[in-house]
Amino acid sequence: MDHHLRRTTLSERLRDLEVDAFLVTGLTNVRYLTGFTGSNGQALVTRDASVFFTDGRYTEQSRHEVPDLERVPYAGAFGDALAGQVERLGVDRIGFEAHQVSVRSHERLLAAVDGRELVACDDEVERIRWTKDDEELDLLRNAQAVTDQAFDDVLETLAVGVSERQVARHLETLLRRDGADGLSFESIVAFGENAAEPHHEPGHRTLEEGDVITMDFGALYGGYHADMTRTVGFGEPASELKKIHDIVRQAQQAGIDAVREGVTGAEVDAAAREVIEGAGYGERFSHGLGHGVGLDIHEGPRLGREFAEHSLPARAVVTVEPGIYVPGLGGVRIEDMVEVTPDGCRVLGNASRELIEL
Repeated sequence: MDHHLRRTTLSERLRDLEVDAFLVTGLTNVRYLTGFTGSNGQALVTRDASVFFTDGRYTEQSRHEVPDLERVPYAGAFGDALAGQVERLGVDRIGFEAHQVSVRSHERLLAAVDGRELVACDDEVERIRWTKDDEELDLLRNAQAVTDQAFDDVLETLAVGVSERQVARHLETLLRRDGADGLSFESIVAFGENAAEPHHEPGHRTLEEGDVITMDFGALYGGYHADMTRTVGFGEPASELKKIHDIVRQAQQAGIDAVREGVTGAEVDAAAREVIEGAGYGERFSHGLGHGVGLDIHEGPRLGREFAEHSLPARAVVTVEPGIYVPGLGGVRIEDMVEVTPDGCRVLGNASRELIEL
């Protein structure tokens, strides 16, 4: 991956931010800019140079993962190491990730860089991450391919008496068997009435004839996440749930059809929500339509009524995941990742969105 290009993109923002350097402390953002995958690392980006910091545990790992940057190991407080580098580089105003730094950490940094100004900034690296490069898109496609295969395979194992928790554990086994490095997140598996909970935690509820089964899961592959949801029937579901599945499928298609470069997250959400509201279930669609996916399972851009400022760039990858949830009956959610293109989008997965009755 071209980490240098990513750092250059950030360095070009420094003038607008009116800072001499930008301090990156969020580990996902550090990974994005440097390639480092350990649990403690920081990066300082200036217009002309960048420096990577870590402690002695990661001296060798960072030598392999961050070969193109000056590496500064430290044994004591990070602030002392930072102070030495800002002095060397002649940095006076330092932008920092306000959403990643606690009040106490900010006080310590301010004391360490005595006489220099810390400037709070928001989501600068995250905004750059919205647009995926070719290698990122390949990793996301691979993560989705593993997820598709696990979905196909898990359907063959569903039987009366199996529990939600057993299916969730089996999904993890299948994902790892098919090439995943791990789970994108803890899998959601909900049977019957439990499918009315959008983020149900799998329990001991066992599968019965006529249940709907909602499965929300994904593979982690090369650091990148997949996210997919399907609701299937074990036997023939209740007639209202079959109706709801059709409404959700139509709503998802309306959302997918609305995705294109330049459209806002609020506009895409409205396209899908209009279908559900028109069918009389507006109050049962209780969450936003979707979110960006990449090094984080939930990142920008976001699709929802409150995201009128989130204009989708080409090469962003977002989920489209409408749902209808009826307490005491069950629910349906259908979710796919799509890549934004100038004139529309491409769905990354290939699993059927029609109602599957096992």
